[in-house]
Amino acid sequence: MAKTFTSLSLIVSVAFLAICTARRPPLVSDVPVNYTHVCEPSRFAKQGLDIAEFGYCDTSQSFEKRAKDLIDRMTLEEKVLQLGNSADGASKIGLPPYEWWSEALHGVSDTGPGTNFDEVVPGATSFPTVLLTTASFNQSLWKRIGEVVSSEARAMYNLGKSGLTFWSPNINVARDPRWGRILETPGEDPFVVGTYGAIYVRALQDVEGTLNTTDLNSRPLKVAACCKHYTAYDIEDWLGVDRFHFDARVTEQDMLETFQRPFEMCVRDGDASSAMCSFNRVNGIPVCADKTLLQDKIRGQWDLHGYIVSDCDSIEVMVHGQKWLGDTQEDAVSQVLKAGLDLDCGDYYPKYLKSALMQGQISEAEIDRSLKYIYVVLMRLGYFDGSPFSSLGKKDICSNENIELAAEAAREGIVLLKNNGTLPLNSSKLKKLAVIGPHANATKAMIGNYAGIPCRYVSPIEGFSAFAEVTYEMGCADVACKNDSLIFPAMEAAREADATILMVGLDLSVEAEGRDRVDLLLPGYQTQLINQVAKASKGPVILVIMAAGCVDISFAKNNELIQAILWAGYPGQEGGRAIADIAFGKHNPGGRLPLTWYRAEYVDAVPMTSMSLRPVDEFGYPGRTYKFFNGSTVYPFGYGLSYTNFSYKITPSKTTLKIKLNKYQHCNNLNYTNYDDKPYCPAVLVEDLSCEHEFGLEATVENAGKMDGSEVVMVYSKPPTGITGTHAKQVIGFERVFVPAGGKNNVKFTFNACKSLAIVDGRGNKVLPSGLHKIMVGDADVSFLVEVQFYQ
Repeated sequence: MAKTFTSLSLIVSVAFLAICTARRPPLVSDVPVNYTHVCEPSRFAKQGLDIAEFGYCDTSQSFEKRAKDLIDRMTLEEKVLQLGNSADGASKIGLPPYEWWSEALHGVSDTGPGTNFDEVVPGATSFPTVLLTTASFNQSLWKRIGEVVSSEARAMYNLGKSGLTFWSPNINVARDPRWGRILETPGEDPFVVGTYGAIYVRALQDVEGTLNTTDLNSRPLKVAACCKHYTAYDIEDWLGVDRFHFDARVTEQDMLETFQRPFEMCVRDGDASSAMCSFNRVNGIPVCADKTLLQDKIRGQWDLHGYIVSDCDSIEVMVHGQKWLGDTQEDAVSQVLKAGLDLDCGDYYPKYLKSALMQGQISEAEIDRSLKYIYVVLMRLGYFDGSPFSSLGKKDICSNENIELAAEAAREGIVLLKNNGTLPLNSSKLKKLAVIGPHANATKAMIGNYAGIPCRYVSPIEGFSAFAEVTYEMGCADVACKNDSLIFPAMEAAREADATILMVGLDLSVEAEGRDRVDLLLPGYQTQLINQVAKASKGPVILVIMAAGCVDISFAKNNELIQAILWAGYPGQEGGRAIADIAFGKHNPGGRLPLTWYRAEYVDAVPMTSMSLRPVDEFGYPGRTYKFFNGSTVYPFGYGLSYTNFSYKITPSKTTLKIKLNKYQHCNNLNYTNYDDKPYCPAVLVEDLSCEHEFGLEATVENAGKMDGSEVVMVYSKPPTGITGTHAKQVIGFERVFVPAGGKNNVKFTFNACKSLAIVDGRGNKVLPSGLHKIMVGDADVSFLVEVQFYQ
């Protein structure tokens, strides 16, 4: 007999079906129905319990006091069974099972046992993967996407199809272009990554009207987000080196400046309710066992209001994979618990915490501490008391508005890399299109990984069919393109068409979780397909690259027979529509690359296992990311063209910052390439400054063309001349501005000197240098200087 289950009923069933358990799944008759929160009087009554006797359901008390009451009612055996991702619950005290593991990276995902799709909820809106969404550089768009995802997640919870804790977003910096998970990330700039992370977390979590809550540990949550994977994690499986065994040897300078910054922003600015530690070791110590990184940094210095969870099976990896310290299972769970790990995505905590306690390695109070953190989060979510989102339901999933937002996100992220004036295409003049390539009929490839079941797919063929008659040829059987047998039919189609669209690139068979790339080239015969079709084509050729990590397409960039190039990332369920809308001018492209596109030889100069960001000239090592790379590129970070032309006029608000030092504030030395450039007081520790000084600018953006468009105003800072080992420049702010044809728009920026001008020196000190800092807008042709002066 078919029944509609509520969230708690799903949680009961899913918890028993979790990967790490071997117990019998509950029968339908075992599962309570029609309850969306724990502390429902009739639910207790049905179990023969009096809700009035249970203090944890007393809403007049604080969450912390209620959590303590709940924990104190459990036996030790019951306590440890709550600390895996598939929590057992405790029926005698009215606590149902709960599945912690759900994902919502770019839409509600079916990765993890906490969420499932069926005839009740057949799909959810699948937005572009994070890298392409980031390429829009539109902060309001990022927020809108997060709000839609959280509303769909809440609706699915109400319908019994998901949990409330979502382990997203992925905010690891894309240090190396070969990394398989680049599609999940916001790119290579730590500030951009951290900004995206904080905005997305806020959009998932924030409940309107509660942002001024003084006690952040009681602030209500819409759903709970997670900043992952902490930290210095960006290797999957490269030439035999895998993420389970890799030891990231990282300097304190690179840790503070690059790897830690997004996580600090996500926890502090985003007020995330959880953080996930990664599999890898950092400087010899597994991250999940490092008290300095977990207890001291995340919970202490950054003031996490929530729980810390392991990446799945990380404790087992420590024992059997890394064989760290020759640990037994009890040794390992004791060490990670003491380090600050609250929840195990896996079964080591449920299996071994009790015996670790019996051996005297941990105390029951340490177990209780972690239980308190996780149950306070569930209380903030309304899991116990209900929430203001109970009216959300099926009508709020895959709505027309949500689907249109997915299309808009793809349009705003797509980057125009080359255009000789061919784009936009004119639908009144082009009657026949050849759409060719392994991605010409893409569907599932467009949604990437950590995706659920989308509302629908609009393939490139479907998208272009709205504008012209389409002839489709594969050209390659798949992205591997292992032979040239399908190239000739593709050439024939191009000869007959008024214009040719070549859809090529990568997919999850090339770049994915657990799979790094070994080169930066298009696979197999794709390059031959492009060149031969371009040579045969009667009309203009537009090349569309569907990939996350950069691809060396210098051959196409320099080929005059290829009139235009678009980068479409993995554009989500509406990808085909968005690509066609861009090509035919229904939307003016305005995306910018969130990654450097390196030349193919880059991989020969830099091993993935080298964590250093800075170049080392004596080894021919060119450095990483636009901040430090000193070689030539195919396309630089931040690159992107438009169908119109923009110009800037900049008005600085302040160009001199005079900072008075007291007797407790001292100058710090810095190294200079030229001693004559060294000022009297080179720098001061940021932690010693009040950090109240600000500067700013107003940018007037003029659209000198004939088409409306959006311009990404990117602001960089460059440290004073002569300081050794600093970045070439760094992003300190960005805004996407819409400007009508022939019109103007103004955008204002205000910058804090400590946040925007500070550097991390070679000793791991975050300092504010004195001297002339260059502030650049766009491509450095518009700039001004801000001078920092220290005096006593």
